[in-house]
Amino acid sequence: MSEPRASAAGPSQGVRAPSGGSDPHAMGERGGVRVLIVKLSSLGDVVHAMPAVQDLRAELPGVQIDWVVERAFAPLVTRCEGVGRAIPCELRRWRKTPLAAQTRAEWRAFKAALQAQAYDAVIDLQGLTKSALVAWLARTSKDGRRFAMANQTEGSGYEAPTRWVADEAITLEPHVHAVQRSRLLCAAVFGYHVTGPARFGLVAGTQAAHAPVLPGHGGNGFAARKPQVALVHGTSRADKQWPLASWVELGQRLNHSGFSVALAHGTPAEKATSETLAAELDDAWVWPSMGLDALTDTMAHCAGVIGVDSGLSHIAVALGLPHVQIYNFDTAWRTGPGENQDGKAAQQVSVYATPCPDVDAVWRAWEQLDTPVLCR
Repeated sequence: MSEPRASAAGPSQGVRAPSGGSDPHAMGERGGVRVLIVKLSSLGDVVHAMPAVQDLRAELPGVQIDWVVERAFAPLVTRCEGVGRAIPCELRRWRKTPLAAQTRAEWRAFKAALQAQAYDAVIDLQGLTKSALVAWLARTSKDGRRFAMANQTEGSGYEAPTRWVADEAITLEPHVHAVQRSRLLCAAVFGYHVTGPARFGLVAGTQAAHAPVLPGHGGNGFAARKPQVALVHGTSRADKQWPLASWVELGQRLNHSGFSVALAHGTPAEKATSETLAAELDDAWVWPSMGLDALTDTMAHCAGVIGVDSGLSHIAVALGLPHVQIYNFDTAWRTGPGENQDGKAAQQVSVYATPCPDVDAVWRAWEQLDTPVLCR
């Protein structure tokens, strides 16, 4: 895929230098530039914005980066290399009870945290009214500016206020991968070129859960364990799901090939599905309910991940794990793993078919990945 082009246009004038000055690198040349990233949600979208942070670190030595994000996803942002401060908000919850005393108190606390630091660049990577509000509330330095997208890209939400509050609205070609979109926007702000595969900079922590000791090992914690493959069956959209019978057959093939199956979940309904799947498999572990931080750390210990298009699958991509991502729609070009993501084209692949891929197609994709040799 050829690299999409980006141009910057001010709200009331023609094409301008991306940084707002005559030299497109003027902002980037200042040492210790402070940048605020505004990417509030959802889980997959937050993951897709991480490579832009790594680009900024590489291009702007000494850059200081803060990130405003929904509180539910803050544990992930704190694991992103180069983020100095994750500023949590709860706009999703606050808008349900905007006049409640608790909401007003929490809103004041959020504004105080947001405005505690002045920024040289506030970059709205979301393109929605709620992110525009956050960008508008953020405090800029004397020469600081706000940046946003000037247009919608294919398959992504976009609302006009994002460009209304921006000092610079940057036009992107509409057919662009979600990862590249954020990288290109930041590159246009500071006048550098996007080069090389995306690097996410997601670092696992120490909160991983551990599978129970297998029967017959007498509690021996040093006994050899089979490598685990996590199955990510849960998604917020029913039309992205894969049939339960297909998951069972896939899990049985993994067991037969020497893998233990780990079953991830994020909601009570997904946990119930995990338990149903586990009952059909010889060797399966239903993960305990845990926060996003522990879930990320636990996934990092897996030999690979197979999952539908969901936030947890995108975490697997960011962790650099062998991964097959299942698509019922032809949208893998926009959000799936591939040549634009971490250089893992041979390690992370998408499988698409309608109404959904069959088990054989997913298995062939898994078999081509570099997974533990002893399990072959």
